[in-house]
Amino acid sequence: MRLNKYLASCGAASRRGADELILSGRVKVNSAVVTQPGTKIETDNDTVMVDGKKVVPVSKFTYIMLYKPKGCITSVRDDKGRKTVYDYIDVNVPHLVPVGRLDYDTEGLLLLTNDGDLVNRLAHPSGEVPKTYLVRAEGQFPEHILAKLRKGVEIDGVMTKRSKVKLLEQGEDGAKLTVTITEGRNRQVRRMFEAVERRVVFLKRIAIGDLRLGGLARGAWRYLHEDEVAYLKNL
Repeated sequence: MRLNKYLASCGAASRRGADELILSGRVKVNSAVVTQPGTKIETDNDTVMVDGKKVVPVSKFTYIMLYKPKGCITSVRDDKGRKTVYDYIDVNVPHLVPVGRLDYDTEGLLLLTNDGDLVNRLAHPSGEVPKTYLVRAEGQFPEHILAKLRKGVEIDGVMTKRSKVKLLEQGEDGAKLTVTITEGRNRQVRRMFEAVERRVVFLKRIAIGDLRLGGLARGAWRYLHEDEVAYLKNL
């Protein structure tokens, strides 16, 4: 089996994250550092270690939905001492990693699992998994602004893919909208609105595909149901 695939099956990282672990020299096979993600290993005979700890395939995967609150980061630890999403989950599950990211000021639906294959499936750009956000933004949103957001705007010299944008409320000073995107660029929704000269003041992810946040309270979490896991694996 390829080393990067083995690490994903152990829940050590997604397939892409496994590549990064290997390339950074943090992975050893039989006490020797390996830096080629495509290295073949014998799963029955070879010992694989990450950061000095042996990794083995996960016998039972864990799938969690968290309502990430604003004011914490999607990371295991932070050198600035900020709260992380792991401060809200009181389970002892090795290699539990977030599926995608939500920035410090964004709240809402976040999935965490030790199923590396699922992480790779949902996070890889080729999957085009739809993610829906509730947005409150300053300014007016006439049809030509909504059309720009739907058609795609330029971020860092590259056009975003088409998105679904629905205007829910329009007030004198701002509006409430839902936005569904199929990409996962850094701070994408906020930067899309910046591209049309509108500032996002509140951002909440409310759905991944048809899986919705529902009535979960801020900072609360739950295990996914079997039918929800099956749905995600078929996206």
